[in-house]
Amino acid sequence: MRRSTTSDARKKDTREKIELGGLIIKAGLRYEKRALLLGLLIDAAARLKGDAQERSRLAALGAEAFGERDD
Repeated sequence: MRRSTTSDARKKDTREKIELGGLIIKAGLRYEKRALLLGLLIDAAARLKGDAQERSRLAALGAEAFGERDD
């Protein structure tokens, strides 16, 4: 039973990482250096803290990129 739970958790983790990598590709950043990508994400995380307006703006931008516009 424990082995199955560990295997399921590992599969879920792998799937999540694949999906996150897909976001990098969708954003057009596939060929950027990993240090740059991490820097972008760290900067964005810092700017989002306590800034609901910026969070909403970026969420709307992402939703539009996914084709989920609120018309």
